[in-house]
Amino acid sequence: MDRQINYRHLESLIAFLTVARLGRYTAAASVLGVNHSTISRRIAALQKAMGGQLLTRTPNGWELTDLGRRAMISAEAIEQAVAAIGTEEDTGQLTGHVRVAAPDAFSAHLAAPALARLHEEHPHLVFEIVSETTRARQTRTGMDLEIVIGEPHVRRAVSSKLLDYELRLYGTAEYLERHGNPTELKDLRDHYLNYYIDTALTVDKLDDATSLLPPMRRSVSSTSIAVQFAATMNHAGLGLLPVFLSERYPNLVPVLHDQFSFTSEYWLVGREEALRNKAVQATVRALNDAAANGAWFIPPFPS
Repeated sequence: MDRQINYRHLESLIAFLTVARLGRYTAAASVLGVNHSTISRRIAALQKAMGGQLLTRTPNGWELTDLGRRAMISAEAIEQAVAAIGTEEDTGQLTGHVRVAAPDAFSAHLAAPALARLHEEHPHLVFEIVSETTRARQTRTGMDLEIVIGEPHVRRAVSSKLLDYELRLYGTAEYLERHGNPTELKDLRDHYLNYYIDTALTVDKLDDATSLLPPMRRSVSSTSIAVQFAATMNHAGLGLLPVFLSERYPNLVPVLHDQFSFTSEYWLVGREEALRNKAVQATVRALNDAAANGAWFIPPFPS
């Protein structure tokens, strides 16, 4: 009986750690391969055993209570002790799920290749990359790490700048032949712009980029940078695009590069409880190394 009780408590601790790191019962259930009600039952049992609430619900996910933060430290110590018995300490292999939210271009061209290389080293690691362009959330998001554009200001989280990048204007020779090649910024009033959807854009830094340009007509707007590239390459207008990708495509012609550029940054954000996880720490190192080395993957066409 004692062995059964201890086993159930271990399951509850694992459920608690996973919810604390991901912020959602559904995300924890997916990672652990059980259903939502099982996670709920295990958390309830652990809270009963500890005599108080470990998690509190917020509009954007579950956050640790003061008791939960104290329990987290003890639970992680138990987790590490159990891992030391298994293959991780014996073989140096990391295990687990790591969930990363990142903008479209960063996801496809830096995060995916960097994490693919990390997976080769640690085949028991599983990565989930959610492609989105948004500001860092103030509460748990279901993500271990977030990559955001512009410096974030988030409570109970650690942030660090990964790299700077530039946005500049590009068009195809066909488009410029039909519509004329602007020689001054004011000439852009007569041109079409392929960029983010204004009403869907929540990142102030990306809004600031267009505020420095004269009003332009919109052609194809999208939340996806791949769509913006495709529209620009198919002569729908000028694209305000990242230089690290655009300079690799010879059919994209620089426009007014001597008069306009906009510098932005990618920042990495991680919750303290997530960053204590060895798999997450390895992911952070892989992303930082790739950013420092400019290890962009450039396919024949943005995907």
